[in-house]
Amino acid sequence: MAKGHTSRHGSMAYYPRKRARSPVARVRRWVDPGREGLLGFAGYKVGMLHVVKIEDNKNSPFYGQEVIRPATVIETPPLLLVGYRVYGRDFYGLHSLAEVWMKDLPRDISRVFTVPKKEGYFEEQKAKVEEVKDEIREVRAIVAMQPRLAGIHRKKPEVFEVGVGGGVDAALSFVQENLGKQLTVDQVFEPGQYIDVISVSKGKGYQGVIKRYGVREMPRWHKHRKGSRRIGSVGPTSASIMFYTPFPGQMGYHQRTDYNKRILKIGNLMDEERRKEDDINPKGGWPHYGLIRSMYVLLEGSVPGPAKRLVKMRFPVRPPDVEREPPRITYISTLPWPQ
Repeated sequence: MAKGHTSRHGSMAYYPRKRARSPVARVRRWVDPGREGLLGFAGYKVGMLHVVKIEDNKNSPFYGQEVIRPATVIETPPLLLVGYRVYGRDFYGLHSLAEVWMKDLPRDISRVFTVPKKEGYFEEQKAKVEEVKDEIREVRAIVAMQPRLAGIHRKKPEVFEVGVGGGVDAALSFVQENLGKQLTVDQVFEPGQYIDVISVSKGKGYQGVIKRYGVREMPRWHKHRKGSRRIGSVGPTSASIMFYTPFPGQMGYHQRTDYNKRILKIGNLMDEERRKEDDINPKGGWPHYGLIRSMYVLLEGSVPGPAKRLVKMRFPVRPPDVEREPPRITYISTLPWPQ
């Protein structure tokens, strides 16, 4: 009788499989669509649900009919633009030239870092930016999350950089005009477009080869001296053991990028009137999260990470070359999607 066979689990594209440095994902590339403004945004993962929408893919056999799709809710409270940093470029890549911070930083920022408070520091930094203006090749905004405006209770905000598009001159004028102001997600993205989602996946700890790589368990009725939930051979050892040999180790808590996630809806619950028409919060709040109290983004499909994990969104690196109609949602379920 022939033996069944399954493909080896675990893509080789994700080596080494070690823990992420931080729960806050790092974006290594920002895509400039050619317009002035932020090149990305961030929010907190709330959970999953399902929506009933009109299929707008003309190549689908269900075009024009109602279909059920899983979706992920990400709460996106306004980002506070607390500063900006300008970069030059040389043989070794980008290097920082100067940075400017807003004068009166929020009290929560002091939990993350401190900025010099000497007299004339703000004017000194602005003058330094003007001196190196000819050397600037990239401008990035320094933004801070505002978890107090979201449904989670976190005292320490995340502070990180976001690319600014539109060219050096336009980007510099944008950050100077909006320094100290709040920026919302609808100023960056719009419903119907595709984005890339970058996050750190759920951590599953130290796991064996059966769960980590899908290795088949050896028959238990043979004379196993060292157990059955292991690999039979590690391969040749004369030179060295191959790095792709399945071994136990860390599983999960890796940074992952999901490409081309479509935005189905951008909602706003920051006003009392809009909260009365709320169609996204289940009764009693979201499991392991609470109630959504600010703006949110509804993405089609799943997103890496558990609830309350910070999720970064950017313009797509490789956008699909298809034209889609604006999304039409007929029903949003308030029952969380099983995860």
